[in-house]
Amino acid sequence: MMRSPKSPFTAIALAAALITAASPALAGDTKPTPDPMRFARGAKAWADNCGRCHNIRNPKEFSDKNWSLIVKHMRVRANIDGETAKDIEAFLKASN
Repeated sequence: MMRSPKSPFTAIALAAALITAASPALAGDTKPTPDPMRFARGAKAWADNCGRCHNIRNPKEFSDKNWSLIVKHMRVRANIDGETAKDIEAFLKASN
């Protein structure tokens, strides 16, 4: 069975998503967390879509406002559907 070349990115993104999901609760952060399924879909979509052309960025690199603008811009450039873009944005915002 041949593995997809994207699988390491997906595995890393999903691991980061799981670690990040637990972090706000442990730190006492009051930032709302998204639906866990949306978060997981966003992590995978982020790795699969954004990882095709970009090095995977640390979600903490930008603020929520910046990620909103970036996702809107890249949704058009990369032809990402609306629900996938919402998933990616939810993942990035919850992870920063």
